[in-house]
Amino acid sequence: PPLTVAVSFPCSLTGREALSHFPALGPSAGAAHAKGQAKQCELLQLSRRQRRLCRREPGLAETLRDAVRLGILECQLQFRSERWNCSLEGRASLLKRGFKETAFLYAVSAAALTHSLARACSAGRMERCSCDDSPGLEHRKAWQWGVCGDNLRYSTKFLKKFLGQKRVGKDLRARVDIHNTNVGVKAVRKGLKTTCKCHGVSGSCAVRTCWKQLSPFHEVGRLLKLRYDAAVKVFSTTNDAVGRSELAAPQGHRQGSASPRSTDLVYVEDSPSFCRPSKYSLGTAGRSCSREGSCASMCCGRGYNTQSRLVTFSCHCQVQWCCYVECQQCMQEEVVYSCKQ
Repeated sequence: PPLTVAVSFPCSLTGREALSHFPALGPSAGAAHAKGQAKQCELLQLSRRQRRLCRREPGLAETLRDAVRLGILECQLQFRSERWNCSLEGRASLLKRGFKETAFLYAVSAAALTHSLARACSAGRMERCSCDDSPGLEHRKAWQWGVCGDNLRYSTKFLKKFLGQKRVGKDLRARVDIHNTNVGVKAVRKGLKTTCKCHGVSGSCAVRTCWKQLSPFHEVGRLLKLRYDAAVKVFSTTNDAVGRSELAAPQGHRQGSASPRSTDLVYVEDSPSFCRPSKYSLGTAGRSCSREGSCASMCCGRGYNTQSRLVTFSCHCQVQWCCYVECQQCMQEEVVYSCKQ
């Protein structure tokens, strides 16, 4: 399954959130850090095979937790003004269906783990991987200059092993889920760039160190949200030439192309409105919205309530000699809009 997301944004995480393919955090998540690797793996809700992998990969348990939080917060950020806002409520029912939202969850889950693993390698938090091993990069020099490259090669390879993707035959949902997982990995790869730093007398490039660096995960999230907005509804068809089933898009999709691109998010059934409480979400009643922006769509035609409140903030700040800033406390009226019941 794909991602599981939480409450309103911003939020304080409870330690029980989980990403789709990835383990839910156990009830003792907060105390897990101080325990041994095997104990941390036991506290994660893993399959037997994944638990074995976790025990054999020192540092993986904490990296999984990082990926869960990274995916949750990014999903909530991207959908904060949408009718579906990545709530944990209804996730089990949602993940059984083939909606656009399910597609995003698979993609952001895979992206979060890929990104977190690559960064954990370069930060030295994983024992079985280190800096990016691109040709021409010397690990020792990279570490010396503090420019250890993000190891995307290792993270993508490990992700496939961790998820245990198998041949799926004619199972449409399984093909769709794997496709969307790969879209997430590709979104991370798209943000990989080579960064160089010069060393030498007066900043000359007598010595030049280069390394691979991933873009911030917010950029990956924005890209996946664009993919969500342009997601393609697909069905299964048989390719007689090779004798296997493939994903196909309706006629007229992208100038007549019969199949989705490898970077397209795909889904198989239309989403519910998410306006009213259902087994998929809590609905939008009471949600905060922007009068000029999101209220019209989010409130589903029910209208919105307007409420004024006083907020306190720091103002008229001045730097005092020598070393501190002195501010006054100001108050202003703020108008808040929320969807009606």
